[in-house]
Amino acid sequence: MTPLRRIAQATEIMKPEDITTMQKLSIDDLEKITQKVRKRTLLSEGAGRAKVTVHMGTCGIAAGAGKVLTALEDAFKKNDVKGVILTTSGCAGMCCREPMITVELKGEAPVHYVGLSEENALQIFAEHVLEGKLVEEFALGVGHERFLGESVRVGAAAARSEEAEDVPDLLDVGFFGHQTLVALKNRGMIDPEEIDEYIARGGYRALAKALTQMTPEDIVNQVTISGLRGRGGGGFPTGRKWASAAKATGRPKYIICNADEGDPGAYMDRSIIESDPHSVIEGMLLSGLGVGSIEGYVYIRAEYPLATSILRTAIRQAREYGLLGDNIFGTDFCFDLFIKQGAGAFVCGESSALRASIEGLPGEPTSKYDHATDKGLWEKPTVLNNVETFANVPIIIDKGGEWYASMGTETSKGTKVFSLVGNINNTGLIEVEMGTTLREIIYDIGGGIPNGKKFKAVQTGGPSGGCIPAEKLDMPVDFEQLKEAGSIMGSGGMIVMDEGTCVVNVAKYFIEFCNDESCGKCISCRDGSAALLNILERICDGKGQEEDIELMKDLCGTITDASLCGLGTSLANPVLSTLMYFGDEYIAHIRDKKCPAKICKPLFQYKVITDNCKKCGLCFTNCPSDAIIWKKKEVAEIIQEKCVKCGICVEVCKFGAVE
Repeated sequence: MTPLRRIAQATEIMKPEDITTMQKLSIDDLEKITQKVRKRTLLSEGAGRAKVTVHMGTCGIAAGAGKVLTALEDAFKKNDVKGVILTTSGCAGMCCREPMITVELKGEAPVHYVGLSEENALQIFAEHVLEGKLVEEFALGVGHERFLGESVRVGAAAARSEEAEDVPDLLDVGFFGHQTLVALKNRGMIDPEEIDEYIARGGYRALAKALTQMTPEDIVNQVTISGLRGRGGGGFPTGRKWASAAKATGRPKYIICNADEGDPGAYMDRSIIESDPHSVIEGMLLSGLGVGSIEGYVYIRAEYPLATSILRTAIRQAREYGLLGDNIFGTDFCFDLFIKQGAGAFVCGESSALRASIEGLPGEPTSKYDHATDKGLWEKPTVLNNVETFANVPIIIDKGGEWYASMGTETSKGTKVFSLVGNINNTGLIEVEMGTTLREIIYDIGGGIPNGKKFKAVQTGGPSGGCIPAEKLDMPVDFEQLKEAGSIMGSGGMIVMDEGTCVVNVAKYFIEFCNDESCGKCISCRDGSAALLNILERICDGKGQEEDIELMKDLCGTITDASLCGLGTSLANPVLSTLMYFGDEYIAHIRDKKCPAKICKPLFQYKVITDNCKKCGLCFTNCPSDAIIWKKKEVAEIIQEKCVKCGICVEVCKFGAVE
C-alpha cells in the first residue's frame, strides 16, 4: 500500500481509488491541490488526530527504517487506528541517527525520534501516538509544522506539550540550526513519490510564473543575477551557460542533468532526488523554457536504485498532470524528460564522456573544440548541470535572482550542499551559505571529532580535491578560497580526518581510485597515475627515497598539464596538498621509516610492555595469526614474523600492555 493510500484509509477523507488523478493541470489547479493536501495532511486543518512519518532515504533503509515501517504498519492494522496518518519521506539529513521517525499530535509540535529499532518504534507508537506521552529517551528535538510554504519555528503554528519542555527546538540542535536550506528545503517534509505534496509546498509555481509573467530572456537573466554557479564541481556561472545555449541556432536543444555522482563519500545528488525529485524536474523545465529546449535527460548511475525508482515515479506523475509533454499549463511550451542509466564509470561525470555515454558510445572524454552549448549531445546545443544546480532554480525564479544573490560571498553566491562524513560525530547531509567557515561546519554542525581526538584535515572535492589542515579551519568555504588552499569545491563531499589518519596513505587511496577510474585515453593520466601510485606505495612500504618528493612534484605537474579532462588535470591535488601541508609526514615515512599515525603496517611493530603485562593471556587467546607466545603466569611475547598487525591485541588488552 502506498503512503497516500495509507493516508486516505486512515483519515477517511477520500477513497484510495480517487488518489491517482489523470488530468492536465491548469495553473488554478495548483492552489486546489494545495488545499486538498493541507486538509489531508495537516492536523490543524482536520486531517486527523496524529501523524507518523518514517524517513526512508537510502541511509534510513540501510539502518533499518524499512523494518520500522513494517512494524508500524502491523501495529496500525492490529490496533485498528482511526484518524492517524502513517506516511513516509526522504532523509531528514542527520544520517548518523537513522532510523528516524517524526510524530505529531493535533495541536502539538512534531517530535523527531532517532536511532530507533522496531521495538523502540512500537514503544513510541504505544506511548506517544496512542497515549500522548512523549518518549524522551529517543527524542532528538521538537520540530515545526509542515506544508506551509515556509517552515516555521515552534510556537507559530503548534504548541509544545508539557512533556516536551525539556526537548530542544530542532533548530536549536547544532546540526540543524546552523544550516540554510534552499536546495534541501523539502527534505524530510514530503513524500517524494507524491507530486501533490510537492505542489503543496509551492512546487511548479515557479514554472507557472515563468510561463505567464516572464520571457525566456527573463528566466536566463534571473539565473544570471542570482550568481548561481554549477554545483557539480566546475563552478561555471549557470546564467552564462544558459545565455550561450539560448543564443545557439541549432535545433533541437537538449537539457542534461548530471546525477552520475561518483566521488567517494559523496551522496548529495542521490539524497536530493530521493527526497525532492520534482525540484530537479521543475528546474530542468525552467532551463528548457529559458534556452528553447523541448527534451531533457537525467543521467543517473545504476548503483542508485532507490533514487532511480523515485525519479521514474516523479516523471510519470508529472506526465499524468501534463507538467511534462505537450502544451504544459495550456501554453505552447512542450518539454519531456527521459532517464539514462550509467554503468558506474567515474569518468562519465565529465561532460563530454557523459554525453558520449547517452549517445551509446564509450564513455570517454573528447577534446572540446566547440562549447557544448553550441555542439553538445548529438552535435546539438546542450545545457548540462548537476542535480543540485537544477534544484536551486525553481526558488530562484520564484523569489528572484537578487534574493539568492543576497546569500554567500562576493564571487560564490547562495548555498552549498555537502555530505559530511569520516571521523566526525554528526555524519549527514548539510546545506550552508557559501562563506561558512570549516570550523562552523565541522564543529557547530558536525559536532566535532569523536572520542576526544584532534582534527587533522578535511578532504574536499572528492578524489580530485585536496586535504586542508587544522590551521585553515577558519577559512570561509567558497570556490575561490578552496582553490587557493590547494583543493576544489567538487560536488560537495567532505571527508573529515582525525589525528589517527595517515595523509600519505590517504593520498595513495585517492590516486589508486583515480588510476582505476581513468579511461586510459591519455598517457599522462593512465601511466602518470600508475607511476604516482607506485611511488606512494613504496613510501608506505618503507622503501621510499628522498628524491621521490621532487619526482612526485614533477610528475604531478606533467599529469596536470598534459591530461585531456578534469579527472587528469585535478588528479594530482591529493598529493600536492598533502605535500604542502604535511611534508614532514612524508619525510618521516622516507627518512625515519616511521608512520606517525601508525597506519602503514610495514613501518611499525607491536610489542608487549613487560611492566604492564598482567600475564592474563587475553592477547594470546584472541590473536588470529598465532603470533603471540604465552604460558600461564608468564609475560606474553609477539613473534614479529607471524604478526599481521591487525591490532586485536591492543584492543583486547585492558592494561595498556601492548603498544
